[in-house]
Amino acid sequence: MQKNQYDAFPYTSRDLILEKAMSEYGNDIYYIVYSYVKDHSLAEDLTQEVFVKVYKKMDTFREESSLKTWIVRMAINHCKDYLRRWDTRMISFTNTINDMVKGKFGTPEQSLIQEETNSELIQNLLSLPVKYREIIFLFYFEEMKLAEIAQCMDLNINTVKTRLAKGRKLLGAAYQNSEVYNNG
Repeated sequence: MQKNQYDAFPYTSRDLILEKAMSEYGNDIYYIVYSYVKDHSLAEDLTQEVFVKVYKKMDTFREESSLKTWIVRMAINHCKDYLRRWDTRMISFTNTINDMVKGKFGTPEQSLIQEETNSELIQNLLSLPVKYREIIFLFYFEEMKLAEIAQCMDLNINTVKTRLAKGRKLLGAAYQNSEVYNNG
């Protein structure tokens, strides 16, 4: 059996297509991912994950659109999935809390007052049962609509409304009993 010129070449056509896609579209995909996550190292990681998905799903590409369009759509969906994950939301929540607690507000006096208020609010929020804390966090910090929260948490929208109302009530009661409220 005679060997052809490609037998010594270690790549499959899938590898070649991926390599070409990465060199032609890699920067575009990176910037799309970065626009979602706003963190350079995370964008690099997610971009790599997108191209791994591209490689694995190459056989599902039906050429109804251009390869670039298909990869861009995959990148956008991957970013949305990443941002929907609960652990991602907790990191975002923690970063928001850290920014608040670090006192990025006006004068030292204002900063101290704001820090005490935020610390008390955070303590009260974190003391709520998880089912109320999640809803309050998603509604106020992530600015999600009630329907989005219901879909994200696989709950009935009326359950979300009830938990939000109950969570607000519990948070309000905890805040009214706090030192900041009573000393203010």
